Amino acid sequence: MTPTVTPHRPGQRVGRDGFSQLLHAEWTKFRTVRGWVTGTIAAAVMMVLFALLTGASGNQKGAPPVPIGPGGEPVTDSFYFAHQPLAGNGSITVSVSALKSSIPKRPGDLRPGIVPWAKAGLIIKESTRQGSRYAAIMVTGSHGVRMQDNYVNDTAGPLGAVPRRLRLDRSGDAITGYASTDGTKWTKVGTAQVSGLGSTAQVGLFVASPQAVGGGGTRGSVSTATFEDLRTQGGWAGGDWTGDQVGARSPSFAGYPEDGSGSVTRSGARFTVTGAGDIAPAVRDSLPTGGLLKDILTGTFAALIAVVVVGALFITAEYRNTMIRLTLAASPRRSRVLVAKAIVLWAVTFVAGLAGTILATPLGERLAQGNGVYIFPVSSSTELRVALGTAALLATASVLALSVGAIFRHSAGAVTTVIVAIVLPYILIAIPFLPASVSKGVATATPGAAFAVQQTLVPYHQVASNYTPYYGYYPLAPWAGFAVLAGYAVASLAVAAVLIHRRDA
Repeated sequence: MTPTVTPHRPGQRVGRDGFSQLLHAEWTKFRTVRGWVTGTIAAAVMMVLFALLTGASGNQKGAPPVPIGPGGEPVTDSFYFAHQPLAGNGSITVSVSALKSSIPKRPGDLRPGIVPWAKAGLIIKESTRQGSRYAAIMVTGSHGVRMQDNYVNDTAGPLGAVPRRLRLDRSGDAITGYASTDGTKWTKVGTAQVSGLGSTAQVGLFVASPQAVGGGGTRGSVSTATFEDLRTQGGWAGGDWTGDQVGARSPSFAGYPEDGSGSVTRSGARFTVTGAGDIAPAVRDSLPTGGLLKDILTGTFAALIAVVVVGALFITAEYRNTMIRLTLAASPRRSRVLVAKAIVLWAVTFVAGLAGTILATPLGERLAQGNGVYIFPVSSSTELRVALGTAALLATASVLALSVGAIFRHSAGAVTTVIVAIVLPYILIAIPFLPASVSKGVATATPGAAFAVQQTLVPYHQVASNYTPYYGYYPLAPWAGFAVLAGYAVASLAVAAVLIHRRDA
């Protein structure tokens, strides 16, 4: 059915009322075409269906639990620990005379190498339980002396010559780390307030050796440190030092390369400790079995195709049946028709996308967690941002399709162009071994940058990792990435407005 359109007459009032009528006419046109309504609803339904499929596909029941830190965040807590109990206050001092690391170049070929965040030093820990509270001072492979506590906090030590003597003092909940080059003049690195250590804590020497990052993947590493001149003061129990591999069965612990193991040996005042693993916040490639909110929302890919098709047809269908002449005759300024279409299309798609996302997220998460899949936690504000951002992504993509459709006047060409511009980047950044520079370039300069609205992970400077879009780390902030897509949509809408004046005058 073709709606009746009244041509504009000279002297007829054109203003807010006129534009409101134009919006109403476009809304009426949209809701009376069953295919457009069905396509928009289908986009929301596909978000939910894909979330259900994703949640049901993984089964990790019986897998070791992910260690959780004091702040509720997932952590990696695997290292070799030579320790004794310390009752009350006290201090421990040691000289780290050597720290050497090895990385397997290929299976059976373990070679010396540099692991920038290999760690050797002193640590005080609530217990050997994974995720328990701690504070530590350490020498690292390439980042000098650091003081770290409770997994997420990191303080750099003094600049200049790398100190090799370390001291850790406990006074109640206050843990203070010091460094020295000569054992006489000590520089305070930092003080951490670590509540919950208890009256008796485990204190001693530790070595951690994170996985080496390279080529889009990771390789296990092992490090060995030599400690000398170990001294203690305060409420130490005395006796032998106990050696333990903390977190041996953690899902974030890749184990020792070449079937090696951690160890501590003592020769007089010298201790040699070999260890692997890390003490740090968990990142995606250290916890590959962990899921993200964006994994639950993989239906965004299918929903995009649906809304792009609807967006293109919203304008090209009128060119195909010549109804565009009647539509343009209703407004003296033809760009207003395009703007009205864009507003109606954006609003309808946003509502559908938001409904789909809000339904998909809890359903997919519940299914995944029921199957033993760990989902990286997000705050309520982040979850809201992901929902609003995903809906805005779909809505803006539909407006881009509308604009390109107005430029091409042909639905097939418009749909293909927009899908290549948005969906192809989505596919490219899903390739695990795509060079990081290419992956980040695609996620910065193309409309696919808008998928940054779904990122929920944050990078940590003290953790070496593959911080690429494939693992959920985008080069742009969430709304900055969305702004790239919005820029393409606005520019395309402007071009379409110019062409609709020139070609359809």
